[in-house]
Amino acid sequence: MNLEMHAVKIDYPEGCNIIMGQAHFIKTAEDLYEIVATTLPQARFGVAFSEASGACLIRTEGNDQELEHVCATALKAIGAGHVFCILLRDGYPINILNQLKHCPEVCTIYCATANPLQVMVASTLQGWGILGVIDGFPPKGIESDEDRQERRELLRRIGYKR
Repeated sequence: MNLEMHAVKIDYPEGCNIIMGQAHFIKTAEDLYEIVATTLPQARFGVAFSEASGACLIRTEGNDQELEHVCATALKAIGAGHVFCILLRDGYPINILNQLKHCPEVCTIYCATANPLQVMVASTLQGWGILGVIDGFPPKGIESDEDRQERRELLRRIGYKR
């Protein structure tokens, strides 16, 4: 077996959040669209899903053609089947992650981030598959009491804690 590993840099528009995962059925793109549209009706978004059998197409949905295209481009670069990508503008992953986890087609969520992203991919003679992701940067230290207070204030200021 010939095995190689690759890091695939994922480029996406500033101000967006990206969710990457694995799913298993042609209906995935439509179901992910419905989850985002009904949970975050104000969001602009794109969805793409790469099939792993049959026509092996990258299926797209969304309400923003640019974000759909960027999702499809990311999946083409990754080259693995049964992978999905969601790009969100004017919405946050925290508001839809539970709904995504309960979608019958979704097997795994690799990340939900606004950070720089690399997808670690392995390739064999059969094809490519995702091993994991590199999300953002390494830790620079442990938070101080002042850092902890700033974090808590930020969560309250943006409405995630009272």
